[in-house]
Amino acid sequence: MTAPDGIADFDGWATVSNVKCSDGRVIARQAFEQNDGAVVPLVWQHGHDNVTNVLGHAQLEKKPEGVYAYGFFNGSAQAEHARELIEHGDVTSLSIFANHLRQEGNIVRHGNIVEVSLVLKGANPKATIENVSMAHGDSDGYSAIIKMGDDDAVHEDFEGSEDSEDSEDSEDKSPDGDKTIGEILSTLSDEQMEAVNYLIAAAIDGESEDSEETDEENNEGDNMKHNVFEGDKAPENVLSHADFAELVETAKRNNSTLLEELRHSDYGIENIGYLFPDAKSISDEPMFLDRDQSWVSVVMNGTKHSPFARIKSIFADIRDDKARAKGYAKKAQKKTDEVIKLLTRTTSPTTIYKKQRLDRDDVVDITDFNVVAWLKSEMKGKLSEEIARAILIGDGRQMTDPDRVDDEAIRPIIKENDLYAIHKSLEATTTDETLVDDIVMASADLEGSGSPTLFISKKRLVRMLLLKDKNGRRLYETEAALAGALGVTKIVTVPQFDGLEHELKGATHELLGIVVDLRDYTIGSNAGAELGMAETFDLDFNQYKYLAETRLSGSLTAPYSALTISRKKA
Repeated sequence: MTAPDGIADFDGWATVSNVKCSDGRVIARQAFEQNDGAVVPLVWQHGHDNVTNVLGHAQLEKKPEGVYAYGFFNGSAQAEHARELIEHGDVTSLSIFANHLRQEGNIVRHGNIVEVSLVLKGANPKATIENVSMAHGDSDGYSAIIKMGDDDAVHEDFEGSEDSEDSEDSEDKSPDGDKTIGEILSTLSDEQMEAVNYLIAAAIDGESEDSEETDEENNEGDNMKHNVFEGDKAPENVLSHADFAELVETAKRNNSTLLEELRHSDYGIENIGYLFPDAKSISDEPMFLDRDQSWVSVVMNGTKHSPFARIKSIFADIRDDKARAKGYAKKAQKKTDEVIKLLTRTTSPTTIYKKQRLDRDDVVDITDFNVVAWLKSEMKGKLSEEIARAILIGDGRQMTDPDRVDDEAIRPIIKENDLYAIHKSLEATTTDETLVDDIVMASADLEGSGSPTLFISKKRLVRMLLLKDKNGRRLYETEAALAGALGVTKIVTVPQFDGLEHELKGATHELLGIVVDLRDYTIGSNAGAELGMAETFDLDFNQYKYLAETRLSGSLTAPYSALTISRKKA
């Protein structure tokens, strides 16, 4: 074959022989010799699942270098868009879809080309579009096509000359000789065009099925099966070059995708993915995704512990002037007596628990780590967090919530009586620039132990560390420097403080921080009730049940021993 039947919209190499493709294959020189002169569908990206992907047809020519393709668009909207892409140079690659493959190693010795596709990236680096027929309007008065031969370029003039035999012979004529196939297709409605495309797509599938039956009848042992890139269909003797190249690139990125996608049915080991080792966890046990828990140990270890669950504090109020010592004169008739007022408060315990269960079968089957020990550690950790939270700010649940921790049993500092905690209210206009001074001034009224800690949200801490002077230098280079300026021994961040609001003096406030020496907070628990772990087995349901439980009380036991800093909401 020397030339196509008509003026092609474009032409180029469908595949080039003796070139190593990105998938490792090499097409032998005579592999597709039987396709010389064949007309196959022109498809977008090997899309066989939708008839709109059929853009026209391609006429094949076998050359010594490989298979050359002349492309003819069918006039559909999709085809016109594809035409614009190749005219603009946006798409330059071609790819084949072939079946009946016979392969020796990586050499493809035989195959049958079913369709040619326009692709974004092909497997064969030399399978590219060489020439494009440029269509000009009537006002231009000229249309031409430049065809690249083996050694030269031919410029043909098609300005309606009646003497030009090449012009007459190059038209893709219909049977009556009046209209080209492209002109006929352009007259079809969208519905009719869809039907034509459907028939073309069906012809592709039918050819593949017939070919498969022929192979089974011939029982040719040399046939090599290859993965098909069409939905969920069973594997056939087919090759989709561009799709294979795409999978190769994906495999390079993910190290496994190609081997998982391809069944290796034409080489190597079928279902080779079965041989891959199982993924290994980076740790023996699942890692907990939780808020920062470092502050919990600070609270739990910093408090004073009493061996009695009921805490009673007694104070003698001698702040009144009547408690002052008096002078005596001889003429006085008698001396007056002092009356001391006693203040007392009792805090009773409450129970805090966490409950879990596991099926015995799961406990037995999980052998990589001790799931029971792992679960118990989670229960103890969350129980301690709940106690620490109740001490500082309460558990945050509604009063009607049955799971609420009783704040009369574990008295939160944020709600403590004015005798025990100083509650400083700042105006809504207060900024971070003045917050350090406000805390220092308010701390002057503290009468607790002398080593207080500032509990604050991490965001608040960062904003205070970023404070700068008029020259742009940071006021506090480290947390230690900030703690020194505030008059506290250390600063501890609490995630639950971020955005926390509470009621103070009849107005909504945002909590900024709590200053307290936790030695002034007493946790009371009877011996043996500090923290217990109970375990039982349910015979009826074959389940292990676990209960982490503690019964305790807690309150400040020293007057004016804590300071809360809050800002009014605007």
